[in-house]
Amino acid sequence: MRVATIVGAGLIGVSWARLFAEAGWQVRISDPRPDLDEIVQRDLAGLPVTAFSDLTEAAAGAGFVQESGPESPELKRDMFATLAAATADDVVLASSSSSLPASAFAEGNPASGRVLIGHPFNPPQLIPLVEVVPSPDTEPWAVGRAVEVYRELDRLPIRLKKEIPGFVGNRLQRAFNDQAIYLVQQGVIDPADLDDLVKASLGLRWATVGPFESMQLGGGPTGMRHLVEHVGAQMTFDLGAPVPNAYGPVVEAVDAAYGTGPAAYGANTRRRDRRTRAVTEALAASDARAQAETQA
Repeated sequence: MRVATIVGAGLIGVSWARLFAEAGWQVRISDPRPDLDEIVQRDLAGLPVTAFSDLTEAAAGAGFVQESGPESPELKRDMFATLAAATADDVVLASSSSSLPASAFAEGNPASGRVLIGHPFNPPQLIPLVEVVPSPDTEPWAVGRAVEVYRELDRLPIRLKKEIPGFVGNRLQRAFNDQAIYLVQQGVIDPADLDDLVKASLGLRWATVGPFESMQLGGGPTGMRHLVEHVGAQMTFDLGAPVPNAYGPVVEAVDAAYGTGPAAYGANTRRRDRRTRAVTEALAASDARAQAETQA
């Protein structure tokens, strides 16, 4: 059985561990936290997952490594130095980093040619996307191997053409979230109403077509050019920006809308996961029916 080493037992690491284990990998999850055994027993019960406090021991014999530790270049530099020494030369060392490019912690590492970013969206076991971002030192074979592994996990790996902090998904998310916070700060809309607005419009649209595809369709038969020259030409208003030191009232409004604490978090997570599965399963079924009709 192939062995995957997961570094970090937070939300992302545990989700990766479940994804690899359910795909038939023997999983070793490593984290220095004292409750690691409890996490494995509680969140990964019944799966081929073993807890390791020692990273070198966890990485020995691994066929793929997925690191999901703290977003600190210093910590990642130390972890990847250990991983480089403990793994074979043909093992990809992937990081789930949300914003740090691989070069920020792989420079000078003797295994830099097999270090790359494999950035998921939370939770990896449900959201298909994995951004595969090589550093200038990453070897092409490592990128190809990472893409192959993520596809085997039924994820959608998308390779970026070059490094950029935050990658693509989080840069888009930051821009969108900044505008959402700004609109609430300005008293234009409440957080819960903004969420409902997005779910009933852009969220629904973007679950089926992407922004550029949407713009192409929005322009009618002549495509995006028509949209840019007509409707788009009128969108000259200033977007504004959120006030960083005035987040307090926004956070309080979000807390009031969705609650805090273990009970609220558990209920909201279950609702998110249930709805996410419903969307992805419905889209897969729709595509399968369309393909069957085409082949008939």
